[in-house]
Amino acid sequence: MTQSVASQLSQPRDFVGYGPHPPFMTWPGGVKLAINLVLNYEEGSEYSWLEDGRNDNWGEYNLTASPPVRDLGTETHFEYGSRAGVWRLVRLFDRHDIPITISACAVALEKNPPFVEWMKTRRHDLLGHGLRWIDYTTMERSEERRHLHEAVALYDKLLGRRPLGWNCRSLPSVNTRDLLVEEGGFLYHSDPCNDDLPYFADHQGTQILVVPYSKTLNDSRYLVAPGYSNPRDFAEDCRSAIDYMLDEADETGGRMLTIGIHARWMGQPNRASGLREVIEHVKQNPAAAFMRREDIARFWLANHAGFERRG
Repeated sequence: MTQSVASQLSQPRDFVGYGPHPPFMTWPGGVKLAINLVLNYEEGSEYSWLEDGRNDNWGEYNLTASPPVRDLGTETHFEYGSRAGVWRLVRLFDRHDIPITISACAVALEKNPPFVEWMKTRRHDLLGHGLRWIDYTTMERSEERRHLHEAVALYDKLLGRRPLGWNCRSLPSVNTRDLLVEEGGFLYHSDPCNDDLPYFADHQGTQILVVPYSKTLNDSRYLVAPGYSNPRDFAEDCRSAIDYMLDEADETGGRMLTIGIHARWMGQPNRASGLREVIEHVKQNPAAAFMRREDIARFWLANHAGFERRG
């Protein structure tokens, strides 16, 4: 059996999970809904003509094709995120004093030292998002391993700490989870989008904690159809999910919700207003709270054995 085939078969699909009886639990402080707000920071690590001989297509427009020349328009859309957008979001987080998770590409952080300095002075946790914001699905295993190790080393150099979780651009490869287990320094994996609660997956005899991500409440929907046409759409979508899950928690126990945002998209002033509404909505409800992804993982690791299973 070749390595590629072995990798394909190393992660069998699971269509059952917790089934009708998820763990009945409550988050610290009696919170019913843990909301993980993830700031994806990618600016400067995306595909670019100067570095890759191709352009990225996820600037302000989701382009289906890119001209075979340098695309200054898309480049400057990305630059907006690092020059202006991220600072608008930073002010919002500081103003409301909420903990978030920063899913950052290592090269993107390297290109914005002031943002790195801000991160050093705050309590937000770091989620590994790759060395660069590029496609890992078809990358050779050895090359993906090199990217992983270089990224971890660069995070440590810039921030004095490594990421304890990992989340690739859009899709992991069939080798990603194996490489995370092999590296040995990760607390959890966040590429899967298949549950509302953390769970353990057996990976060739190693138990790995999965803290699921989600692309449902995500500002990328401003660029896809059907998606968000204005900030009210985003705010209402998030509020609907928050309120529903809070009601559901009375029957099923504590829930987890991920909201994903990006500096170049949510950092625009109109869209930031929608995020502000969501933050204010959460802060008005004591049964919901923002939690860092690392704290969710640590709580689950420390307490999962005692969670009740009803039914």
